[in-house]
Amino acid sequence: MARQIEITESAQEYLSELLGKQKKDNMGVRIFIEQPGTPSAETCLAYCNPGEEMEDDILLSGIRFPAFIESRSEPYLEDAVIDYSPDRMGGQLSIKAPNSKMPKISEDSSVEEKINYILWTEINPSLASHGGEVSLVEVAENRIAILRFGGGCQGCSAVDITLKEGVEKTLMESIPELGGITDVTDHTDRTKAFYK
Repeated sequence: MARQIEITESAQEYLSELLGKQKKDNMGVRIFIEQPGTPSAETCLAYCNPGEEMEDDILLSGIRFPAFIESRSEPYLEDAVIDYSPDRMGGQLSIKAPNSKMPKISEDSSVEEKINYILWTEINPSLASHGGEVSLVEVAENRIAILRFGGGCQGCSAVDITLKEGVEKTLMESIPELGGITDVTDHTDRTKAFYK
């Protein structure tokens, strides 16, 4: 398990006060990341009524109220800090999650984490020169990576070459346990295509 997220004393005090105003017993918070491991990653904190937490959520210890981490988001929340800074305007709650966009990966990392890491550190920087990008939609049965191209790659006449010779080759060589690659992009839309 990654080092637990830090919720500072001032943040706990502020969140306890907010939760108290909800007038529901044992109400807590749930912390998760939308689009983890991508440049679009967004760290979220939401109210969590009793029973709304997921079965595999991780309950943080030593917090004044129930605080859950979505298990899928846990590696991306390593070294994260939730803080509250009071000011004349009422104050600001901040969440800093330095690994949300690009987590530390290891041999124990999931296939999804490995794919996202390679897409955003190796493949997308090359595609960016053509205004394109590729993202992981999901890892389906038999460890098939479902990908979607965007920007200059969507509708590009060279996308088959990019997929087979670039993306698929790089991913399959880097992640031997990967079962294959499937592209679900609608390539009939050629408005932004690099090569028409």
